[in-house]
Amino acid sequence: MKIGIPAESRPGETRVAATPETVKKLAARHQVVVQAGAGRHAAIDDAAFAAAGAVIGSAGDAFGADVVLKVRAPGSDERALMKRDAVLIGMLDPFDTANLAAMAEAGLWAFALEAVPRITRAQSMDVLSSQANIAGYKAVLMAANTYGRFMPMLMTAAGTVKAARVLIMGVGVAGLQAIATAKRLGAVIEASDVRPPVKEQVESLGAKFIDVPCLTDEEREIAAGTGGYARAMPAEWMRRQAELVHERAKLADIVITTALIPGRRAPVLIGEETVKAMKPGSVIVDLAVAQGGNCPLSEINKTVVRHGVHIIGQPDLACLVPADASSLYARNVLDFLKLIVDKDGNLAIDREDEIIRATLVCAGAEVLRKSA
Repeated sequence: MKIGIPAESRPGETRVAATPETVKKLAARHQVVVQAGAGRHAAIDDAAFAAAGAVIGSAGDAFGADVVLKVRAPGSDERALMKRDAVLIGMLDPFDTANLAAMAEAGLWAFALEAVPRITRAQSMDVLSSQANIAGYKAVLMAANTYGRFMPMLMTAAGTVKAARVLIMGVGVAGLQAIATAKRLGAVIEASDVRPPVKEQVESLGAKFIDVPCLTDEEREIAAGTGGYARAMPAEWMRRQAELVHERAKLADIVITTALIPGRRAPVLIGEETVKAMKPGSVIVDLAVAQGGNCPLSEINKTVVRHGVHIIGQPDLACLVPADASSLYARNVLDFLKLIVDKDGNLAIDREDEIIRATLVCAGAEVLRKSA
């Protein structure tokens, strides 16, 4: 079987879907073609791929494979290079109906790895977790770089410097890594999430959990989340949370927001009135800026100053750590491939399998995921 790894063409995308480590394992049973220059942004040269057993080729060679491994969904020019009934694996945005229709029109068998269910068997394939982990880490470093003061408490001959106060909004994988990183830098941390069960995780990392009690059965049911993901809370709960967050944000030096709801616009957590009330020189890092933002003042791909507060709207923070992001992503992809390739090295797509059923968004000309 021929497996292709093309270079990513999306602006700002620095990752690659395979590394010499994973190529070596694939090349033991398959022909692997890597597009020339595919790994340059991730500090992987063509010679490293070739030494691992890959053939270095053109975009046409890589996209013309039986199985194509990507980070992002292919564009129209790239789809034109692909064979009908080819298998495409990547982060394909399963909520983009136009993209799904285009892949179906091209006759592709497309697997969107963002849709991998959060079950024990699929943990090693969970691209959202592997990349969010990096984003949470990088968000704290960016905030520390922008913040005009020290993060830890320092006692010097010239006086004592207070530790920075950090507020983390949304305690999924990115939020937990942000807590851990901020803790290592010596900050005092508070965290908030719609899911009460994460309180123990927050406190185990040395942060204080901002608890917004659920007052109704509806609120308690929604707060439990679905499949490891948060759900949109009722308006009354959001109002109570906003009031409490407003008071905590006024005391914070750094706020990192990570709240996302799959397939929906990101919830607003830090409104303009809260920004106005924050201390001059404080920093907001909005990890949800690409989905509309947790702060309405954030601007994608920009760092702006509003009401004296620095607001960082950098999307895809994992792309700023391309070597490790590619390494983790490539292992996710390799483990997923094991699910659809049999012991003889042939494709064996079991559509009854829970993971395959969740991730297969197009099968030939058929769109399997009809709506968000």
